[in-house]
Amino acid sequence: MNWEYAPAPESRAIANLKPSYRMFVDGEFVEGAGEPLKSVNPATEEVLAEVSTASSADVDRAVKAARRAHDKTWGRMPGAERAKYIFRIARMIAERARELAVLESLDNGKPIKEARDTDVPTAAAHFFYHAGWADKLDYAGYGPDPRPLGVAGQVIPWNFPLLMAAWKIAPALACGNTVVLKPAETTPLTALVLAEIIQQAELPPGVVNILPGAGDVGAELVNHAGVDKVAFTGSTEVGKIIQSALAGTGKKLTLELGGKAANIVFDDAPLDQAVEGIVNGIFFNQGHVCCAGSRLLVQESIAEELLAKLHARVATLRVGDPLDKNTDVGAINSREQLTKITELVASGEREGAERWTSPCPLPDKGFYFAPTVFANVTQSMRIAREEIFGPVLSVLTFRTPDEALAKANNTPYGLSAGVWTEKGSRILWMADRLRAGVVWANTFNRFDPTAPFGGYQESGFGREGGRAGLEAYLDV
Repeated sequence: MNWEYAPAPESRAIANLKPSYRMFVDGEFVEGAGEPLKSVNPATEEVLAEVSTASSADVDRAVKAARRAHDKTWGRMPGAERAKYIFRIARMIAERARELAVLESLDNGKPIKEARDTDVPTAAAHFFYHAGWADKLDYAGYGPDPRPLGVAGQVIPWNFPLLMAAWKIAPALACGNTVVLKPAETTPLTALVLAEIIQQAELPPGVVNILPGAGDVGAELVNHAGVDKVAFTGSTEVGKIIQSALAGTGKKLTLELGGKAANIVFDDAPLDQAVEGIVNGIFFNQGHVCCAGSRLLVQESIAEELLAKLHARVATLRVGDPLDKNTDVGAINSREQLTKITELVASGEREGAERWTSPCPLPDKGFYFAPTVFANVTQSMRIAREEIFGPVLSVLTFRTPDEALAKANNTPYGLSAGVWTEKGSRILWMADRLRAGVVWANTFNRFDPTAPFGGYQESGFGREGGRAGLEAYLDV
């Protein structure tokens, strides 16, 4: 029987899209002096809105507003009072969840079901969770009287715009810091609606400031003398530049950078469950995930069977309109990113890997790339070494656990890994030896505000989430 899915589009009217958005400084929405940018819908290539951007003087103004707010109100406020504001933000995100999900899907290109079921609820959960910590910092294990650092300069990427803003802002506020946040150039809209929520929650002016703009605004913020702590999520290349710039300044720094995670499947793994985990690991959010399971390591004896099951499953993924509730894989975030993915895939073919691409139809307009799986990949190939940041999976094989471990760790990154086996002892043996900040067992891409997340090596340092994530925002 041939099942056809009828279109089930979410209404874009729910997003309450405005023709223009302004930056948020000192409790007010104001025009930035930078060159305005146009935010584009990657699914249709239409301009969604014009967004004002910050100039150097605007960055200075925002940092000074954050400093005043920290010194006069927020840094002095009892934790139980701060908690009320943070809890209010969480409630308001939950109340406006559908609006935020549709806006995120329009601006970013991700499927509405992912924005609705993952991004927005987890963003709210981060504020709920950190509201609980605000009056308990004395018991967090960082001494009897931990103090805030001051002003946090935060720069976030385009793959999870609202969720990354929550990851950054919630712990900073809970610990008594004030914030200047720069959202990604291609996805500023949900951060500016979050600013509306912050204004409605009546946070004191200057506690949170949001400055849209390109990399130059981020650089201005990171290097500003009035910033005490920098948090950056993005590419390893930019992370290295930031680390170099801040060396010797005394500023506290956390970096969450790229990844090339290994998803390891042993011969005793539940294969159908593993296939679902592999698909979720690499095709979730079009593969625009730092911790995506982009290298699949399969035990040789089951490789053929697993690959056949994987091809059959990937062929059922529906690629198309992100606002359709049936869509599994949405649009690539920008033309620039699509070009990068296309170039790396071409290199895989040139170097001799065996390409299989889903036969799914692609829309005529917009930035789309069909889910692709490479077999017969060797460790020297670019597709096995470089972060593609798209819906592309490289499959390698192994014979023994030691070989799986050696291949998994053969990367300059160290953000995440997955292990699929029915043996708990093998999971623990692998987890202990894998050089990755997060190891998932018989699942993948599971996030929770109570669990610390972060990497090491070229995936950065510092943790976000959980008790461990508070340390980055405390003077300890």
